[in-house]
Amino acid sequence: MRSKSARLDRFLSEAAGIRRRDVRRVLAQGRVALNGFPAFDIQQRVGEFCQVSLDGELLQNKQPRYLMLHKPKGVVSATIDHQHTTVVDLLDEKDRHDMHIAGRLDLHSSGLLLLTNDGRFSRYLTLPEQKIAKVYKVEVEHPITDAYAPAFAEGMYFGYEDITTLPAKLVILSETVAEVTLVEGRYHQIKRMFGRFRNPVLALHRLSIGNILLDESLMPGDYRPLTQAELSGFYQHLNALPGQ
Repeated sequence: MRSKSARLDRFLSEAAGIRRRDVRRVLAQGRVALNGFPAFDIQQRVGEFCQVSLDGELLQNKQPRYLMLHKPKGVVSATIDHQHTTVVDLLDEKDRHDMHIAGRLDLHSSGLLLLTNDGRFSRYLTLPEQKIAKVYKVEVEHPITDAYAPAFAEGMYFGYEDITTLPAKLVILSETVAEVTLVEGRYHQIKRMFGRFRNPVLALHRLSIGNILLDESLMPGDYRPLTQAELSGFYQHLNALPGQ
């Protein structure tokens, strides 16, 4: 998802109803401020989180939001669904319909989900070349043997898509529970990988995305803003993304 931006003249035309031919005059009069500084160039870019004012009145002052949510089973990773409760329905926020999901979990999975109104953030998290590690706790029906870890580490060929998965790490925690680390997110990838061993997945729970760990104090359905420490690992990468 790309971040939204527009030229200053177009922004003023749409946000304040100023005709394009009058924008230069308004700017020359020093009536417009962009992020607290007078703006004079019609070609300046206005990002979705830029503060813009005209004659001292704010036209835009949107702030980036980043939330961690403990997704319960039975809640769909979508903004709108006419059959199921969505993760957005769980948010008690005025701007909840401005939020979107950065990395989905299926209906029957649980755990860490990130929501944001910042397209740069979600784009960074979902770009395949970033290879951001995601860690899952997986419970399966039958015992996990020593043959699983090498097969996961080698990657598995999925004929339907004609692709081979990237190496994944599997650590056995108990007879039927393992921790799996992926750096990609193919459709139902973990379930399909265990399916190679004819071992159905009974529960799938995401523990972390990159350096962001699910807060153990959050009950299913609860959420909180990400801390500056949690975001610091991502900020340094955002401006380096292609197309920014």
